[in-house]
Amino acid sequence: MALQDSFNNAFRGFDINNLDFNTAGNWPIGIKAVFYLIVIVALSVAGYQFYIKDLQTRLELEVSKEPELKQQYQAKAFQVSNLEALKRQMADVEETFSELLKQLPTDTEVPGLLEDITEIGQNSGLNFDVISLAPEKKVAFYIELPINIQVKGSYHQLGEFVSGMAALPRIVTVHDFSIKPITESGDLSMSISARTYRYDDEN
Repeated sequence: MALQDSFNNAFRGFDINNLDFNTAGNWPIGIKAVFYLIVIVALSVAGYQFYIKDLQTRLELEVSKEPELKQQYQAKAFQVSNLEALKRQMADVEETFSELLKQLPTDTEVPGLLEDITEIGQNSGLNFDVISLAPEKKVAFYIELPINIQVKGSYHQLGEFVSGMAALPRIVTVHDFSIKPITESGDLSMSISARTYRYDDEN
């Protein structure tokens, strides 16, 4: 009750409508206290809106990045801990890739490959109707070289011929083959689309 009386006495005889900021030093203590309180609250609200709120938003943004950063850290920590194993694995892959490249014929070796296929067929007892290169086709980092083959012979001779091509030191794959009987001689006619591959140096 005494506090309320003191507050009322501080404002007694003062008209709040006649406030003059030029004579603020002569204001009653109560008016000054209220004015200072309003200024402090206003500054606090403005500081929160223009500074603290922005910092809070930035903090929330940084906190939201935490799971992703943890995943990146775990991934990099795994890579570092397995660095030597990865180096050995890369060396093995490069060695394997080098060995595979050696099995791909160069431009100058393709005619020799055709001669090898012809020799395998003749040694198997087959007669060649066609053996020719089709237009090459670029695929990824290598060039595909189709070879059209048509031969005649017995079933076992055809099987021996295909096995002989599979045993070539150069990579040769067999696709789209068809076998038809030849009624006059009892032999079989086989058409094969064989493919060999050349490394594309340009890519």
